[in-house]
Amino acid sequence: MSSDAQAKKGMLFAALAFTMWGVAPVYFKQLLAVPALEILAHRVIWSVLFLLLVVAVLRQWRNVQVIIKQPKYLLMLVVSATLLGFNWGLFIWAVNNDHMLDASLGYYINPLLNVLLGVTFLSERLRKWQLFAVALALTGVAIQLISFGSFPVVAFALAGSFATYGLIRKKMPVESLPGLLLEAVILFPVALAYWYFSTPTASSDLMVNSWQLNTLLVSAGIVTTLPLLCFTAAAKRLQYTTIGFFQYIGPSLMFLLAVVFYGEVFDAERIVTFACIWAALLVFSWDSWRFSRNARAQQQGTVNRASLR
Repeated sequence: MSSDAQAKKGMLFAALAFTMWGVAPVYFKQLLAVPALEILAHRVIWSVLFLLLVVAVLRQWRNVQVIIKQPKYLLMLVVSATLLGFNWGLFIWAVNNDHMLDASLGYYINPLLNVLLGVTFLSERLRKWQLFAVALALTGVAIQLISFGSFPVVAFALAGSFATYGLIRKKMPVESLPGLLLEAVILFPVALAYWYFSTPTASSDLMVNSWQLNTLLVSAGIVTTLPLLCFTAAAKRLQYTTIGFFQYIGPSLMFLLAVVFYGEVFDAERIVTFACIWAALLVFSWDSWRFSRNARAQQQGTVNRASLR
């Protein structure tokens, strides 16, 4: 398959992944009667079963075995699994407690936080426009803190947990799918323990639930895993900078759902913060596109000069 065809396929997978993540709140809103921790337990349990099936179909058991034989990687996966479980649980709670705008803001902040973590822990350097974008985002948060006396705790908790999770996974030579399976397996006994020892609720007994509710609960594994598989397929076919432009689909869809369909209030406090974050992301995206274009031009120039020798 040609590189153009691969790129088009990659863009399709990226659009599917971030669209599914963006509309995921619609699914969780169907489970308002179920406690967030109970939904999280289902999300972990059914994700393990679905991932086991996917790993079996794709024949990636050898990659799983390689990781299991490395205690250092397993310890790092325990940390990343904890962060992932926290992020999943907080996202469910935010959606089902009318904090979807905070969730949206968190995933808008995420790429900027990734840049700061890269500078701090990966010895990466900020270009001047990236520095300006980060400063602009921090200005928006500072204005909210000073003018309105509040701090977007939920947004930063979501962004911080997911960015730190991404940093840990980036530093590990572990493929996405086997790593995710082991993370889910690590969380599996915790989910089972919660399911067994927690106080029974109206939805905790699958034997008495309606088939519609049970279908929604079991589907948590698909809702969790399917967009990640699409994202992995996109990452194999596209440059990381290209994927970066797709990542705003998710929080944008969340934002529209929150304001248009679920009636969350977009007040002055949020307008100021969102405006600064949006402006920062525009600068950040423009700088990423410009840097990528210049890098390709320099590479092409090098190839052309080499061919003339």
